[in-house]
Amino acid sequence: MTDRFNLDAHLGGVYSSLPEARPRPVIGITGNYSAPECRLAEAYYKSVVAAGGTPLVIPPLADKDAIINTLDRIDGLLLSGGGDINPLFWGDEPLPELHSINAQRDLPELLTVRLAYNRQLPMLGICRGVQVLAAALGGKVAQDISATATVKHSQDADRSEPTHTVSLCEGSVLHTLYGAEHIAVNSFHHQAVADPGPRFAIAARAADGTVEAIESSELKSIVGVQWHPECLADGDRLFGWLVTEAESYRKARGLHQRVLTLDSHCDTPMFFAAGADFGRRDPRLLVDLHKMGEGRQDAVVMVAYLPQPKPGECFQDLVGLKAEGPKAYADMIFDRIEATVAANSGCAAMARTPRELAANKMAGRKSVMLGIENGLALEGDTRNIAHFARRGVVYITLCHNGDNDLCDSARGSCTHGGISQLGAEAIAEMNRRGIMVDLSHASESSFYDALSISRLPIVCSHSSARALCDHPRNLTDDQMRALAAKGGVAQTTLYHGFLRAKGEATVLDALAHLDHAVAVMGIDHVGIGTDFDGDGGIRGFASASEALSFTRRLLARRYSEDDIRKIWGGNFMRVMAEVQKAAEPL
Repeated sequence: MTDRFNLDAHLGGVYSSLPEARPRPVIGITGNYSAPECRLAEAYYKSVVAAGGTPLVIPPLADKDAIINTLDRIDGLLLSGGGDINPLFWGDEPLPELHSINAQRDLPELLTVRLAYNRQLPMLGICRGVQVLAAALGGKVAQDISATATVKHSQDADRSEPTHTVSLCEGSVLHTLYGAEHIAVNSFHHQAVADPGPRFAIAARAADGTVEAIESSELKSIVGVQWHPECLADGDRLFGWLVTEAESYRKARGLHQRVLTLDSHCDTPMFFAAGADFGRRDPRLLVDLHKMGEGRQDAVVMVAYLPQPKPGECFQDLVGLKAEGPKAYADMIFDRIEATVAANSGCAAMARTPRELAANKMAGRKSVMLGIENGLALEGDTRNIAHFARRGVVYITLCHNGDNDLCDSARGSCTHGGISQLGAEAIAEMNRRGIMVDLSHASESSFYDALSISRLPIVCSHSSARALCDHPRNLTDDQMRALAAKGGVAQTTLYHGFLRAKGEATVLDALAHLDHAVAVMGIDHVGIGTDFDGDGGIRGFASASEALSFTRRLLARRYSEDDIRKIWGGNFMRVMAEVQKAAEPL
């Protein structure tokens, strides 16, 4: 008997070394359906293997548990070709030219795409697959293109034969992959994307203008093509792209399992009064439990934000709520946060210390910490600091947009020339009570005064670099160096006006600010404070669901796992632990 039929010989090859197989990203492939079978052309899974991935066939099931459990175990998604999609899904009635629809595939695949999109999974759509991408994510599909086509788009040539050319849009992923303005592709379709929708940009067109490819306009790893690259000699480029993106996703996901990820500043509680639901995927929120789960983010500091009244204004009128004063208002916000977390106690918990954060992560719960944005909440009485310490507040931002009785603001009128006498007493009391001093929003004079007054490190919970965007809210290089010298941290924020003076800010700008902070301060003094739900959020990092994608970009920039641990809250927690350790008993 030859070795070919000797099972032990085959197993001997498997067990001859460790590991038995090198880790490969898992690529889920949507299966076609023809009653009573789930089918898949071999070129799909062979192309995945040739590109270095592990194929996994996904049957067409609309069962949410089956879909979600599958998505939680794959690293990339390949949407295969097949029949037409029911146009009712994008609000059109069927035309006479519509071919056979595949009801068994439509809903499962549309659900799968939406859920994969929210989880930031890399995706490649092929033929029907590109149409599924558009239909699932806000676009439309032309049911039949014969009336407008001047190129033959459905030919009976062998699938390996290129039959027409497409023009690749400059700057697109495809243009980069192929390094050409035009490529020859095969043609087997009578439908095409009519409108890619806001989440996609057109990446390729045929000579008659027919959309032949789309890609994410939101800096996500999503590409769809109308042709069948698995049948073409150069199709390995697209499969190689998908597997490379999936490998990046796999590494980031594993890192998030090991590293505690904390966002040091969000204003989500401002929406609770309007009925926003932290426990469901609420479109009004950039931070909720679903988005934190999708982004594999562990913890967030939610602040009670108090607007600073201008002369002649009343605080109660600004907040639009019945509250006896700023302190009572902050307590009301904290009550709502705690009630919201309690209502979701199976997957969320409050935390005040780094130890509690770690325990919550081990238990599979998201952590919520409390902060105060604007020392106005103290109502001029430093004895209230002990009250807020008992409530679990981890930091107090001394001011907001306007001078208060503690200090001058970056957007104030130099009322005190820096920190007031009351502000100095408040800083000393915060040191004594284990609450971090936060200097985001403070003027430069207030910043330097606070550094000299505080005997413990301070933080800037959401501040970016003035060298890259000249805004008074941002930190100068000298401020950064002084902050680092005292052991503090500056958390890069995602508010567009603090990232770029003109034009649209994206995640690439946020990375540039972070890189700059690292270059000036060192890796031990930086972090992330998104300002989500307080005007923070940019293309490429638009909600908590994209936290994992941000980590992928950090890995691509050659940040090590230890670096990323520090960026994603390790440095912030170091200061928190030092400040809390120095606290006197309440």
